[in-house]
Amino acid sequence: MSEASLLYTTPCYSPVGDGAMLIELGQGIDATLNERVLQLETYIRNLKVAGVIETTPAYASLLLHYDPDQVSFDDLQATVSSIHLDELPTDRKRYGWQIPVCYGGEYGEDLDAVAEYHHLTSAEVIRLHSKGRYRVYMMGFAPGFTYLGGLAEQLHTPRRDNPRLHTPAGSVSIGGMQALIAGVAMPSGWQLLGQTPLATYDPQRDPPFLIAPGDEVHFHPVNATEFKRLQKAAAKGKWVAEKVSLND
Repeated sequence: MSEASLLYTTPCYSPVGDGAMLIELGQGIDATLNERVLQLETYIRNLKVAGVIETTPAYASLLLHYDPDQVSFDDLQATVSSIHLDELPTDRKRYGWQIPVCYGGEYGEDLDAVAEYHHLTSAEVIRLHSKGRYRVYMMGFAPGFTYLGGLAEQLHTPRRDNPRLHTPAGSVSIGGMQALIAGVAMPSGWQLLGQTPLATYDPQRDPPFLIAPGDEVHFHPVNATEFKRLQKAAAKGKWVAEKVSLND
């Protein structure tokens, strides 16, 4: 599917219950389409539309949570549909992240299985995964659950047949054509390659979500000794990742 065919000519507006509107701008996993979603979200937030409580962006859609006592679905649709999508500001803030990961062993129990599936060595899987440039497409499913696009095609891997009942916070995994970082401990059927000491979600932090949709993530391998050192530093509130502006 070409990039152009991913974008709908006209957005689709659908009610979600009596207090939310789903705006679909297209379909598929595509950076240009996703950036348009995020530009629209930023514009609506800055516009401060009466009645809109919260915005939730996804791959190709934007969910607007609104107070039906303040604004009706029809009036909200009229406001949003008057926005010219081709004229949205493109100066939205974006950041790049260098994130440490300890691969394999107790930190990445599926690394060897993924390597075997692709007829690669574990070192080759680590090299391919850590040299990628990953776009954060959305946050969802669980707090800090970071959906990443940009996984090397050589690493596209089905999810596990038997999901684990527990994977730790900071798990770095792959599934299908996507990669992810888990913000909390949770069950998971994704292929676990490693773990980062970076807390992408902390309810005591402001803001609680460290990484945002549209950001770019790079992983760099660390050994178990370095991981434990960084983990202790992170527990004391120290910075264990590098953050740079992508707008400079």
